[in-house]
This record gives sequence, C-alpha cells and structure tokens, in this order.
Amino acid sequence: MTILQLEDDGNREHAYKVKNSLIFNAFVMCQIFNEFNARKPEEINCFKGVTKNYLFMGIIGFTFILQIIIIEFLGKFTSTVRLDWQLWLVSLGIGIISWPLAIVGKLIPVPKTPVASYFIKPFQQCKRSRDA
Repeated sequence: MTILQLEDDGNREHAYKVKNSLIFNAFVMCQIFNEFNARKPEEINCFKGVTKNYLFMGIIGFTFILQIIIIEFLGKFTSTVRLDWQLWLVSLGIGIISWPLAIVGKLIPVPKTPVASYFIKPFQQCKRSRDA
C-alpha cells in the first residue's frame, strides 16, 4: 500500500477498504469513459456531436452523480469508504487512459479475412482426411 501512502497511520483494515473503494471507483470511471468510445466505434473522434445527444449526456451525468453518492454517502450499504480528492483524481486518471487506448485500437487495421479462418482450414483438412 505504499504507492497510495495508505498505511501511514498504521490502520491496515482502513487501508484495505480505501484500496477496494478506489478499485471500484476506478472501474466505474473506466465504464463511464468507455461509454464515449462506444458511441462511435468506427470514428477516432468519439466526441463529435456528444453535447447534442441529451439522453447520452443525462446518462453520463446520472451515472457520475450516482457514483459520487455511492462512494461518499452509502458506505455502509456498499462497503466503501469516502475517498479524498487525490484518490478521486487517480480514479479519473485511470478512466481517462481508456480514450488514447481506444484511439490506438481504432488505428489497428482489421483484415477482410478473419484470422481464425487461417487456423480452422488445417484442422478441417485433417478432420476430412481422418473421416475418409
């Protein structure tokens, strides 16, 4: 836990709760940022026209506000603890990483012939020769 400096006070159990809350929060942030990438999977600029889609913006806003409520106020119900602003920034930073990763993924060319077909043909030929 030294990366996040959670055990300075010696409370190991609290440090584990903070770590688990951070992991949960970062996961939800990744989901929120991935929603932008999923809007336009073929285009590099996934933000084009995003502010004109009020339903999408409402869902993003609702999800983000609900996540704040879950982390900050529903700790007993969700087994989370409050995170300080630095850990919120860490969560957001982890989520933002999905945007450049999505751009890199969109730049990888997709072959017209599925790669699996190159592996299936030899097995099909082998099976035919056994059946004959």
